[in-house]
Parts: sequence; structure tokens; C-alpha cells
Amino acid sequence: MLGILGGMGPLATVDFLAKLVRATPARRDQDHIPTLVCSAADIPDRVASILGQGPDPLPAMRAALARLEAGGATRIAIPCNTAHHWHAALQAGTALPILHIVDAVADDLVRCALTDGPVGLLASEGTLRAGLYPERLARHGFTCLTPDPDGQAAVAGAIHLVKAGRVAEAAPILEAQALSLTAAGCRRVVLACTEIPLALAGAGDDLASLMVDATDALARACVAACLADAVALPLVA
Repeated sequence: MLGILGGMGPLATVDFLAKLVRATPARRDQDHIPTLVCSAADIPDRVASILGQGPDPLPAMRAALARLEAGGATRIAIPCNTAHHWHAALQAGTALPILHIVDAVADDLVRCALTDGPVGLLASEGTLRAGLYPERLARHGFTCLTPDPDGQAAVAGAIHLVKAGRVAEAAPILEAQALSLTAAGCRRVVLACTEIPLALAGAGDDLASLMVDATDALARACVAACLADAVALPLVA
């Protein structure tokens, strides 16, 4: 059973669930992946913590993870990029494998067969400050480019708009920053915050073809892992 440590934010968790269903090669209800969702919206703000402006969210994330484990989850996904700053600490406290969203994105980029040019990142300030993407993508030979300070402030504001349910207002702000990154030479732009794909769902085909949706990448990684788990199960006599 796939355990989803969600609520960061709730709308992004729902988006992840929809993408998980769409990514599953199913012909009937029973072909889908059993899931257990903990939408732990009470987890303290991850960005504020990384910036030294808020409480540590790790205890609350550990508590949510324990609820998933007690509920029978056998594998964990966290549809929040910034929360992966605590991935190692969470993994150290459980025997359940926790998929890493940046590794899922790296797999997508490798499949694109990119050979030169930086990868653009649209992410929260916390994700950028934690260095999650540059560090892990560098293992695959990718370099990263982020918006300038004014652009990053605009991205942060747009993320807050999505969290407040003002998705339509966030869309043009994020489109402008994505286009700025492509103009700077990025052949792909990673939507490295799970709120951002919600706002850019209606992007035009030209921009959409250059975007790598981290939420979607994680969903497909979960499907692949869970299907592999199912194949590996011993036959019951």
C-alpha cells in the first residue's frame, strides 16, 4: 500500500492523487494502487523553517509518517518538494522506502536525453536554499538556473496565491518566469514546487512541452515502484 504524506499543501496532495490515478495502467478499479493518505495540514511551514523563521516541521512529519506506517503503508511518497529537505531524517526513522521527488525528476530529464544547457527551476525559496535540486541533479550531469531575485520573489508570491486558492492569479506570474528561464537557455523548466503545476495546467503547448512537472514525475515513479513490488510478491499457495 502506498502511503502519501500529504497536506503540504492540501490542494497539491489532491493534484498528486489525480496524477497517480492517471499514471496507473488500469482497466478497472481493482487495477489501481491501494493508497493511504495523511493530509497533515498542521505540519509547520517548511520554507519558514529552512529560512530560520519558523518551527521545525520534522516532528510533525514523523508523526504523520508513523500514522501511515501503523495504517499498513509499505512505501511512502511526499508530494512536497521542500519537505524533501528532511528526507534523510525521515528515512532514518523508518524501514519503509520513501521515494525521492528529485530522483523522479532526474529520471524524467535523463529520458529527455538533454546533453547541454542548464535546467530551469521554479521552486520555493526553501527548496532553493536547501540546494535539493542542484545537488542531486548534478549527479546526472545537469546544471540548474533559477530566476533572478525579483523573479524569485514573484515565484514565491505566486506559490502563496495558489495556497490561498487564487490559482488563476498565479498563472501569468509563473508563465512569465518560466518563459524567462527558457529565454536564458534552459531547454527544460522543472516545476519544483507542487503548487506550481496547478497554476500552469493551462499553459500553451510550446511552454508545456518544455516543462517537467515534479508532481507528475513522482506519481509515475510511485506507479513503477508499486507495480514492481506487486510483481515481486510471492505466490500464495
